[in-house]
Amino acid sequence: MIKQNFQIVKSSGDKVDFSVSKLRKSLYRSGADELTVDTIINVVRDELYQGISTKEIYNRAFALLKKSKSIYASKYKLKKAIYELGPTGFPFENFIGALLEYSGYQVIVGKIMQGKCVSHEVDVVASKNGNHIVAECKFHGEKTTTCNVKIPLYIHSRYRDIVEQYKDSPNCPNEGWVVTNTRFTSDALTYGKCAGLYLLSWDYPLENGLKDRIDTLGLYPITVSTLLTNREKQFLLSREIVLCRQLLNDVFYLDHLGVSEARKTKILSEISMLCKSN
Repeated sequence: MIKQNFQIVKSSGDKVDFSVSKLRKSLYRSGADELTVDTIINVVRDELYQGISTKEIYNRAFALLKKSKSIYASKYKLKKAIYELGPTGFPFENFIGALLEYSGYQVIVGKIMQGKCVSHEVDVVASKNGNHIVAECKFHGEKTTTCNVKIPLYIHSRYRDIVEQYKDSPNCPNEGWVVTNTRFTSDALTYGKCAGLYLLSWDYPLENGLKDRIDTLGLYPITVSTLLTNREKQFLLSREIVLCRQLLNDVFYLDHLGVSEARKTKILSEISMLCKSN
């Protein structure tokens, strides 16, 4: 019998009722089969206590998934893996550029564009079929940090300055994007919609947020790997290897890291399965 009314503590400090359906949904997103999901839910349910943190629940579920199959654990830790693209925002900008590139866009990351008033360094510029995107990426290392209305307000003014300069050019930007790895406040969403900005966050727009795009395209960040160490991940990120599939094309980086042949085989097997899972 499922325990009812267990209060769990979120990272924000808020207390909410434990939801079996939410845990089940997150486990299914990892690709785990029904038997594995049911087994993990039963274990986690039996270990619940009043005031348990969502982090503890996540860690337990992650450990059980990893024990079952590493690819499940990799996909389950996707949200955490995005935070691990820090501490600077540059790997996140490269990651967003890669998402657009694999969606058919021609992409430049970190381009200086002249506005009517001043020049601007734009995080990601992307073009496809006459559609020209100017995207600003706001990376946060803490999940409790949200993008408030000041961010789209500021970015919209920069976007309008660039549009004014390019208004007579066939390459004039026609979409201003604000991308974050966390969430937007309600005021930020309201302003973005009113101003005509495209806002992209972890779970917004509904069913087309970052998590959905990553799963659909199978473009997982290198930080999802359960076999690479943090030092190895940072080395790869410093070489602009942000996607698992990029490492498959640049295996020599593992040699630079001194990874043994046996371990290299395991790492590449894990990453290959992940890239093919979608």
